[in-house]
Amino acid sequence: MKTQTETHTQPVEQKLRTGADLFVQSLVEENVETVFGYPGGAVLPIYDALYRAEAPFQHILCRHEQGLIHAAEGYARVTGKPGVVIATSGPGATNLITGITDAMMDSLPVVIFTGQVSTAVIGSDAFQEADVIGLTTPITKHNYQVTDIKDLPRITKEAFHIATTGRPGPVVVDIPKNIAQEITDKTFDTSFHLPGYQPTIKPNPLQIRRLAEALAQAKKPVLLAGAGVHFADASVELKAFAERFELPVTTTLLGLGSFPGNHEQALGMAGMHGSYSANMALYEADLLINIGARFDDRLTGAIQHFAPEATVAHIDIDPAEIGKNIETKIPVVGDAKEALNALLDIDIECTDHSRWSEETMNNKKEYPFWFERSDDLISPQWLIESVHCETDGHAIVTTDVGQHQMWAAQFYQFNSPHKWVTSGGLGTMGFGLPAAIGAQLGRPEETVVAIVGDGGFQMTMQEMAVIKQHNLPIKVIIVNNEALGMVRQWQESFYEERYSASLMTENPDFIKLAEGFGVKGIRVSKETDVPSVIKEVFQHDGPVLVDARVQKLDKVYPMVAPGKGNHEMIGVKQCEE
Repeated sequence: MKTQTETHTQPVEQKLRTGADLFVQSLVEENVETVFGYPGGAVLPIYDALYRAEAPFQHILCRHEQGLIHAAEGYARVTGKPGVVIATSGPGATNLITGITDAMMDSLPVVIFTGQVSTAVIGSDAFQEADVIGLTTPITKHNYQVTDIKDLPRITKEAFHIATTGRPGPVVVDIPKNIAQEITDKTFDTSFHLPGYQPTIKPNPLQIRRLAEALAQAKKPVLLAGAGVHFADASVELKAFAERFELPVTTTLLGLGSFPGNHEQALGMAGMHGSYSANMALYEADLLINIGARFDDRLTGAIQHFAPEATVAHIDIDPAEIGKNIETKIPVVGDAKEALNALLDIDIECTDHSRWSEETMNNKKEYPFWFERSDDLISPQWLIESVHCETDGHAIVTTDVGQHQMWAAQFYQFNSPHKWVTSGGLGTMGFGLPAAIGAQLGRPEETVVAIVGDGGFQMTMQEMAVIKQHNLPIKVIIVNNEALGMVRQWQESFYEERYSASLMTENPDFIKLAEGFGVKGIRVSKETDVPSVIKEVFQHDGPVLVDARVQKLDKVYPMVAPGKGNHEMIGVKQCEE
């Protein structure tokens, strides 16, 4: 008879598993709910493991790798969870490059797993080989190539950690086919320590005190909220801070919704196509508090004219952004929520700036966004206002890039966070439709609207098949002006109306296209028909595509021309009462 001790010393039989099995188990342990993928030769071992494992997460087969990565971005943007992508080697990986760059510039947590040829032939120009590490090093937060099966579980865990902490961003893991096929009976340690990667979360108390003292003395303070407020889930704290000190609030394009657009202190979006009130507040301010924005050129205009009288304070979790573009007097490295809470904990008595608040509010009232109604084709601004009205501003809105994007930013008012999904830094056409897929899968209970241009839609329109396959109730609205609208606007304004390769008069029949995918299609050409059509669209339970024929020559105003300061806007109109 064996004793209990002897029984425990007997060898335990380990289950034989492939590297692909270990990989799938790692995704399960990271609580992955959705994977966007496209199979191919180098990832067949992984897809076989997915088949055998009956993994508790859904796999979404997009119709192009660009669709995969943009869908993962949309998912990440609305959920705060990492978007997960699987693609094969060579062209599968290279088709992800645009989306990886997009995620890097807009700080989206995406973890990308690419297949690779076997290690024995890496460097030999093998079939479907591409140097994924070389290609993605400049456009990722970090990347890995797995060279030993024992490292695969740990690297996967590290990848998720790096992508989702500090300033979020894309991480690529390149998995050679032989690593995925290798068989082992071992269990590998997944613990890790990254001494060179320790993001600063809590801000320096001395810098918080300096900012508080500057606020106490300021006569014309203004807040600028960027996407960092979203990533830190700091919208509640931002609102409390702004209300406590009666601060006017502007946002970047990607910061829309971080502060309620219907709030009396909200001045709207600043920058090239921002509001008059927001741009003038930045120009005239004596204290600018930037929270989670990176001072990109579309926001600042000519740098010598940007906030010329202001002491600039910049709160950002990424120290590399502070002082990069705009001279910063008060740098605060840390998480936006932590910094705002620290500021709220300080007893600050401010100089009276009620006249400043009144001035900014008067500018908001007197110089709103404007447009002219049409007796012929549809005013695109009116179209977007109608969508806002029908959804009561509660929908998740995704866009491509161009005029329709700016009109959506101007005329669809975002009053809560995580509702606005757009390509900001890279400006990627084709982003809106697949991003809507990711957003709908991430937030299935929400209404999702993809507002796209006729040009951008045609770049990823094959993803309509995914919408139909999964019966996603996405409402796709094509703002159809038969042109690359923003290109045409610039050619008209700065190139003496030389419309070189910007007009798209031979578009397909979008309604027949929708019907070919099995999706309901509606064409609307008259402004008077817009309200009834929009109501019909949102009463329909499934997906709908709308081909909205809008005014072809409408421009996005206001506009700050290249090389000009934000105070030199053109296309500003005073409200006539």
